[in-house]
Amino acid sequence: MAATAVRYLRSVGAATTAAPRTPQETPPEALPRPDLRAVRDDERPPVEPAEFRRVLGHFASGVTVVTARDTDGPTGFACQSFASLSLDPPLVSFMVARTSTTWPRIARAGAFCVNILGAEQGALCRKFAVSGADKFAGVAYEDAPATGSPLLDSVPAWIDCRIHAVHTGGDHLIVVGRVEALGAAKEGDPLLFHRGAFGRLSR
Repeated sequence: MAATAVRYLRSVGAATTAAPRTPQETPPEALPRPDLRAVRDDERPPVEPAEFRRVLGHFASGVTVVTARDTDGPTGFACQSFASLSLDPPLVSFMVARTSTTWPRIARAGAFCVNILGAEQGALCRKFAVSGADKFAGVAYEDAPATGSPLLDSVPAWIDCRIHAVHTGGDHLIVVGRVEALGAAKEGDPLLFHRGAFGRLSR
């Protein structure tokens, strides 16, 4: 497990190890959401959040599902903010809200798999974008070769990683992963997201 992820969990008061639960035990309560204000109460934000989202929505991005497996089983969330970071060493990054209930489980696992979604996988993205649901119900997957994180069936490409570093970025965390294995299909268009809607390449 990456030391940076352990330090993060300790900073928010989470246990860094978890014993398996019996079926009779109730699941633990979620951690309280931290106060994430980066602007003082007497200071006006430089831009309104709604305008920020509207303008940044003009930047088209791919769509991924970041998955991991901890002692409670598989977990994951839909993620647009994924990017390649370094070739030597091979590093990638994704951003996750500090209020995410999935992130602490990924941090405990110390590893993750980035599943790059294809043009026909909008429904799969929506499934992993819902909080609190059983996201893996009816979803086929196998173990990624290096970390055992869930590798979703029929994705055009995947990147299997171990957590390398975690940095704070306002109300989000910047997670850096070191690539252990990866693969891609020979064909397949990506799922795109632009101005609040899914799209696809036009060739």
